[in-house]
Amino acid sequence: MSETASPAASKDPLTPDICVVGDGPGGLAVASAAALFGVRVVLVRQSGSALSLNRGARGQALRAVAGQARAVADAATFGLIQGAGEIDYGRVRAHLDQVAARSAANDSDERLAALGVIVLKGEARFQNRHQIAIGETVIKARRFVVATGSLPVMPSVPGLADLPCLTEDSVFELAKRPDRLIVLGDTAAAVELAHAMRALGSEVVLIAREGLLPDEDPEAVGVLRRALLGDGIGLHEGRPILRAESHRQRPRLTLDGEIRIDGTHLLVASGRKPNIAGLELDLAGVRSDDTGVIVDASLRTANRSIYAVGDCAGGAAAGTTSSHAAQHQAGLVLRNALFRQPVRFRREQVPRTIHGRPELASVGLSEAQARAQGEIRVLRWPYAESGRAQAERQSEGLIKLMTDRKGGIIGVVIAGAQAAELIVPWGLAVQKRMNVREMAGLIPPSQSLSELSQKAALSFQAPLAAKPGLRRLIGFLRRFG
Repeated sequence: MSETASPAASKDPLTPDICVVGDGPGGLAVASAAALFGVRVVLVRQSGSALSLNRGARGQALRAVAGQARAVADAATFGLIQGAGEIDYGRVRAHLDQVAARSAANDSDERLAALGVIVLKGEARFQNRHQIAIGETVIKARRFVVATGSLPVMPSVPGLADLPCLTEDSVFELAKRPDRLIVLGDTAAAVELAHAMRALGSEVVLIAREGLLPDEDPEAVGVLRRALLGDGIGLHEGRPILRAESHRQRPRLTLDGEIRIDGTHLLVASGRKPNIAGLELDLAGVRSDDTGVIVDASLRTANRSIYAVGDCAGGAAAGTTSSHAAQHQAGLVLRNALFRQPVRFRREQVPRTIHGRPELASVGLSEAQARAQGEIRVLRWPYAESGRAQAERQSEGLIKLMTDRKGGIIGVVIAGAQAAELIVPWGLAVQKRMNVREMAGLIPPSQSLSELSQKAALSFQAPLAAKPGLRRLIGFLRRFG
């Protein structure tokens, strides 16, 4: 139990309006926002959550360092001649720690206590539909929000359990840069970490058993695949792993065809699973499955006084494992729990990002999902058509739009530089069900990558130029001067 938030010595149950179980991004957002409204809140921090909490901040810091390293390495292509840059991984690690510490300060026990949140530490378990216990402390709340996050998954590979493995949580704890890193996984985290560690000088081999990013748009994935290979990353896709073993005290993976991959370190980034074991959800009348705590579109469970947000939420929220999705869900829960407003979580409206090199971002329906709903149009515009992208030597990539026959925007995929920034207006377009003609009417700044979005939208009008009727109309109007 936190000293900053210890309840009175009485053994009477705590009776807050909201009890948040878990301190994932969504849970912290619920707790702090509800407290600002004057709502009585208890937040339960589960043990061992520090690594997961720091994952986002440390990952962002690592990608920033990798970006600086690439800028130094690529300087010669712009005519800037200088000595080869050396990477001091000790200072890199210090940077990661500093960024994580600054990020953690925003969600510290002291800050939450200042907002009026009671913070408890320990393992929570439901005792019935209306109360949980943390040690000897009992909490009876009007509403519960489960936000316990997720844990790395270890795939089923013979011998893997006997090897020391890094995960997407623990890789940031390395004190020394790996000389040769094997990355096992087909996920966004696997791609991001492979790109980052390669930029920092590690030899990297990426093994994607199910193919690279199987849930993403194949054209966009092709852009990332070419970038991985161009960076010198070894890539093995669609090959079963026969066994994992230690060879000369170092990891070795043997793939189908007796292909042996040796490394100094093995990083497993094969996905994550909901961290809900031990909560005794069945005693609370809450159902769960492999996707997590089953919720409906309002993020409520079968027990209407219990919500779930973030990585641990399944059902209607399954598959949304980003911090921004969790924070969006937190806002919906607060609107429903505090103001009784009807809410509906729509997964397709949440942008999905992969911070590789280049980035991949998407929102709305995929091309396959859109085609399943009926006739669509697919519009593409290459980064190579951007003067800004050419000047910065970042001309690999494309913007891809899916619209209905009338131009309603159904989905957008961007693979290329600054894709995570360029997707923002398209997220609004999908959310508001805008027509592509409205996006074509936007005036982007000249010599910006945003021009790509406008040109992609304008391409919807291109077939009109070839219509004989429209050409006859222009010819007729020409007679009048």
